[in-house]
Amino acid sequence: MAHLELAPNSEVPTRAAVPIRVVLADDHSAARRSLRLLLDAEDDVAVIAEAGDLATVIEHVRGHRPRVLVIDLRMPNGSTLETIRRLRTQLPDTEIVVLTMEESPAFAQQAIEVGAVGFVLKDRSAEELPQAVREAARGEEYVSPRLAAGLEAMRQGVSDGRLSARESEVLRLIALGHTSVEIAGQLHLSRRTVETHRARIHRKLGLRTRAELVSFALRGHLIGG
Repeated sequence: MAHLELAPNSEVPTRAAVPIRVVLADDHSAARRSLRLLLDAEDDVAVIAEAGDLATVIEHVRGHRPRVLVIDLRMPNGSTLETIRRLRTQLPDTEIVVLTMEESPAFAQQAIEVGAVGFVLKDRSAEELPQAVREAARGEEYVSPRLAAGLEAMRQGVSDGRLSARESEVLRLIALGHTSVEIAGQLHLSRRTVETHRARIHRKLGLRTRAELVSFALRGHLIGG
């Protein structure tokens, strides 16, 4: 009776995971170069295109269909937030991570509301951006830990009906010691509008002094202790 000889077990090499395809957008070439070096050093991430303005962002995202767009919050020649809104509507398979110098829960909330899933502070990008890109690729939200508690506190304040998102941001800036003129400049509002927000905050919270507002902001993690 003929015996069949089995071929020796040969291991089939496992296919390397497909890297996360990323378009990187920042209007400063030196910043883009640093961020590209950071991301390209990750085995599971591949930067496939770069953009220095919003028109190029739209062109690259439409042309390359990346899994993740990493974009600076302050891009020239238009509104970054409006661009995020458009791209999320038109190309929902591309997730978006925002990079910014703005240490503000309100800005994080605005970015998330228009469709971003990640919000990373630029001075923490070396430690946090690769993780944010991976979580974005899975469709999961990532917010820099330095902002996460403040964002949650702001959302809680909004959900319980006490303060609007804008009022929470004005409260945060008041607690940090900014004047109405400075707050108006940072939030692109008139001084009169800021004063109106101040009055509403005092009335809604039943607090009269700045010290009381600071204490409230500390308890609610809108500012660090």
